[in-house]
Amino acid sequence: MFDFYRVAAAVPELSVADPVYNTNMILAKLEEAYTYEPAVIAFPELAVSGYSCQDLFFQDTLQREVRTGLSRIMAATSGHETAVFVGAPLMVSGQLYNSAFVFFDGKLLGVTVKTFLPDYHEFYEKRWFNSADTLPVDHLYLSELGLSYDPEEIEDYAVPVGSHIIYNLDGKLRIGAEICEDLWAPVPPSSIMAMAGAEMIINLSASNELIAKREYRKNLVRQTSANLVAEYLYVSAGASESTQDVIFSGHSLLAENGTVLNENKDYIATDYLLVADMDLGKVRAERMVMKSFADCAAHYRGFVSRCRTVTETAEALPESDGMYYILPKHPFVPASKTRLSRRCSEIFDMQVGGLVKRLSLTGVRPVIGVSGGMDSTLALLVAARALRKMNRPPEDLIAITMPAFGTSDRTYQNSLALIKSLGTIPIIVDIRLSCEQHLRDLKHDMETRDLTYENTQARERTQVLMDYANMHGGLVVGTGDLSELALGWCTYNGDQMSMYGVNGSIPKTLVRWMIDTVAENRIFPDSTVVLKDILDTPISPELLPPDEHGRITQKTEDSVGPYELHDFFLYYTLRYGYTPAKINFLANRAFAGDYDKETILKWQRMFVRRFFSQQFKRSCMPDGVKVGSVAMSPRGDLRMPSDAAAAAWLSELDEL
Repeated sequence: MFDFYRVAAAVPELSVADPVYNTNMILAKLEEAYTYEPAVIAFPELAVSGYSCQDLFFQDTLQREVRTGLSRIMAATSGHETAVFVGAPLMVSGQLYNSAFVFFDGKLLGVTVKTFLPDYHEFYEKRWFNSADTLPVDHLYLSELGLSYDPEEIEDYAVPVGSHIIYNLDGKLRIGAEICEDLWAPVPPSSIMAMAGAEMIINLSASNELIAKREYRKNLVRQTSANLVAEYLYVSAGASESTQDVIFSGHSLLAENGTVLNENKDYIATDYLLVADMDLGKVRAERMVMKSFADCAAHYRGFVSRCRTVTETAEALPESDGMYYILPKHPFVPASKTRLSRRCSEIFDMQVGGLVKRLSLTGVRPVIGVSGGMDSTLALLVAARALRKMNRPPEDLIAITMPAFGTSDRTYQNSLALIKSLGTIPIIVDIRLSCEQHLRDLKHDMETRDLTYENTQARERTQVLMDYANMHGGLVVGTGDLSELALGWCTYNGDQMSMYGVNGSIPKTLVRWMIDTVAENRIFPDSTVVLKDILDTPISPELLPPDEHGRITQKTEDSVGPYELHDFFLYYTLRYGYTPAKINFLANRAFAGDYDKETILKWQRMFVRRFFSQQFKRSCMPDGVKVGSVAMSPRGDLRMPSDAAAAAWLSELDEL
């Protein structure tokens, strides 16, 4: 469903050099894994024999029992359209090869052979096995492999054997496999298979455990999945292997394009299943826009041509509902407090760095309209920090607050307190009279609280800022954020316009954490109290009059919907190009218990309509530093026509 597929890493209890026992354990794990309806099940390297058999690999008895075990496993996969990867030794022309046998619905699809064999420290695989590069054949018949089968039900057929085999399950799932040390090689087989179209790589491993090796291995798998723009399932032999000289940990994990989706928790483990869902839609979307991926495949076409594809009909390949896929509500906001603080600090430094460059080049003073809301607060903090970095006095900061019809007492007082706490003097320009004059000139009755009434204030504020910048050698720093730009929740030629926008690539759900991080890190210790109050203030454009007690009456999210939903829609629309139906499915999962389906659908329709209709505001947005993977600069990040129609997207939502 929606490109979700479930995988299972199975690490059974083993007995070294006892294929009968090991096969029984593998079959038990296989049956357990089937209950989760995965598309892929993977067992460790040499799981049928045990990895640490050493010279016993040469024994005919062991080899015979391995073939018997593989025959039983092949039979057990019948009736299941699930790709099962099992590690076992393979005999070809009197030589042994460390291999991954791939079964599907009672059939052996192929045998992937290990290319790079370790021969250092405690590992001497070259004593027992040959590299795939020495294979004298590229296929073997089922009968030649020594697997037993019923010839009345299964005809003898050729089985591909080699190092670069892609298992194409009816075009729904394209899988490559490599074995342990292959991953550690400078150019692993997976890199070639990924360029040839493999979207998922399985690694059958028997990696021993050493101090700090787990973290190194995890980073290697994670980075490889990013380099390949692929899913990477790593499954390793457990602690039931021989402990004569080393110990095996059973470390298993699934990484998706640079992100670890799931990992076993125990440091030393065996006899378990690791179940996880993967979202192939992310991989496919990333590869589509990443032109260097296709360029790389073309550049190395000679190597890519070594890959062979085995295509198997898989009409009933299990698709997942994504239940085991970690889905954050706030994709722009890291879940870990430590990571969140680090992320916000890094973004703040990028904002400051961009503004420092612009101010250094122009030699002018930053001019900011301060409302007492979060967006202008963040922009003001960035400007103050930039001046400090440049060793310029805080008085160089021109901070203007412009009360109008909708200004509340709370935001007005907070704007003054914040400006003073940063060491500069607030400039107060009351724009009510000028707005009233303008409305009278338009013959507006001023009692009608329409868009003209609201936008007059926004445009008057921008005029004041621009003119003040002209008078005092300044540069107007914009305050609008990414979420507002996505929705067009800004006044054209009003707050939509500035000379440099520091918040333009920061979503609303992250803005508050940016301010919180500045406060927590005490970058401006005198501002801490007022920053906390600003964070507690409702989000509002403050364009309609407050109540009789001076409190905010106009709340943005009442009109346009919750920003946490819009940021969710925005992320999956721009980052991965997901369909409205898939985004709706994900939103209902992520926000279950927070919003009902009708509410999510209502605001998603609002998002789609506004995202398309408001592109003209983004087409002329000012310069500003891009800080994340989702941005909407018309000069590079979002090339979108202003007259694009939303009909197809809205039609899909109508069908939900």
